[in-house]
Amino acid sequence: MGAQRVAVLGGHGKTGRAVCSALADRGVDALPLGRADQPDLAGAVGRCDAAYVIAPNLHPDEPAHVASALSALRAAGVGRVVYHSVASPYVPAMPHHLGKAACEDLVRRSGMTWTILQPGAYLQNLDLAGPLDLPYSPDVPFGFLDLADLGRAAAVVLTEPGHEGATYELATRVATVRELASEAGVEVRQVPDPGTHPWLSAMFAYYDDHGLPVGTRVLAALLGRA
Repeated sequence: MGAQRVAVLGGHGKTGRAVCSALADRGVDALPLGRADQPDLAGAVGRCDAAYVIAPNLHPDEPAHVASALSALRAAGVGRVVYHSVASPYVPAMPHHLGKAACEDLVRRSGMTWTILQPGAYLQNLDLAGPLDLPYSPDVPFGFLDLADLGRAAAVVLTEPGHEGATYELATRVATVRELASEAGVEVRQVPDPGTHPWLSAMFAYYDDHGLPVGTRVLAALLGRA
């Protein structure tokens, strides 16, 4: 039997809202939790039988954050955890990806029943309403993931049996940014990296050379699509 009440750690951001919405569509009680709940996380999740764990974006020490969350979940008797990782977590050139790789190891050794989701870049991260400036090549391949599909996939693994111990890469479609921009009828140009965060600069440099390819068949299978 799947989870009936799910704590969504990081539930107030765009990822968490997508997961909560998809769980609600399945009649599952979703409890969105944020930073204000961290001091007594064990108390906050006390009536939940599963948790979806999303760390804050670019957290300076995601493994410590996730280790603390896992400890609170265990203390509260939550037996099932789904961790929101990233596609290609072990990429030495991208420090925040390596942090998620370390978190995956923590989840696998947590003693809880676990599933790991590795999403590709969100389609919604691209503003295709007008001309698009991009700090990396628009001609490299990506496996893009629609946020609603991420929510649906999370709801499937949380509510249906057979996903324990699984790690799933998720993408809705494979494309270059130039292809997406062309479909939307907007111009795209590559501009210099603004240098706002060293981890983002490292990510842009990696994207510029390699993109972030992710296959689509796992998501299609999870969602029952042809």
